[in-house]
Amino acid sequence: MTHLIDIKGVTHAYRTKSGPLPVLDGLNIAVPHGEFAAVVGPSGCGKSTLTRLVAGLMKPDQGEVWLHGERVTSPRKTVGMAFQNPVLLEWRSILQNVILPLEIVAPRMPQAEREARARHLLDMVGLKGFEGKRPSELSGGMRQRASLCRAIVHKPDVLIMDEPFGALDNFTREDLWQTMRDLRAAEPFTCVLITHDLREAVFLGDQVFVLSGRPARTQMVLKVDLPADRKLDVLYQPRAQEMLHTLRDQIRIAQGRDGEVH
Repeated sequence: MTHLIDIKGVTHAYRTKSGPLPVLDGLNIAVPHGEFAAVVGPSGCGKSTLTRLVAGLMKPDQGEVWLHGERVTSPRKTVGMAFQNPVLLEWRSILQNVILPLEIVAPRMPQAEREARARHLLDMVGLKGFEGKRPSELSGGMRQRASLCRAIVHKPDVLIMDEPFGALDNFTREDLWQTMRDLRAAEPFTCVLITHDLREAVFLGDQVFVLSGRPARTQMVLKVDLPADRKLDVLYQPRAQEMLHTLRDQIRIAQGRDGEVH
């Protein structure tokens, strides 16, 4: 199986006034083409650092990050990103926000084609009729839907999501989980999700990487063997509950590694 993302022996530390702060220690993660990888671990273990390394926004002190068989040494246009804060531009309409990546990576694409692509995605996530609204006129969940559309409008090879649903209420969050699965079914892409929500990891993921306490290594890789076409009620089934218990146990082990309580 071909790995679209290959993180090999990555070690990284931040420079602080009191000296180096190690966050990653020989981290290895491989994500096959088309898979959804969820990454969980204790707070402060380097999960967000991992996303910046994959996106090419920073370089590791040691080790290598590869995408599509090419070493990542700079920002990649083929990577889409979504964060906890949607960061939509208030002076642009929702439609204009969504097409922004196309203006950057495909400047020669006709405007009508850009808008058609954006409208298609907005329709898919239930935002048809809101294209002309400003971000402040939408709810938090609607803004995050628009953010997801913006992240994949240019058809990236990889979508990186760093706690994209963390600030939402439970009902909105679960609704967006299903939206995310529907988007992937219609717009296949490889995804790396950083999350603290183990239910989210199991529902969305094809595999879940558990990171150890800081400095992080790959402590465990859990293959999610639930039906591909899953609905939310699958989380109440015995196999899903078994996987959630396994992940909780692994997180407890990770939390104890550095003696901190997270």
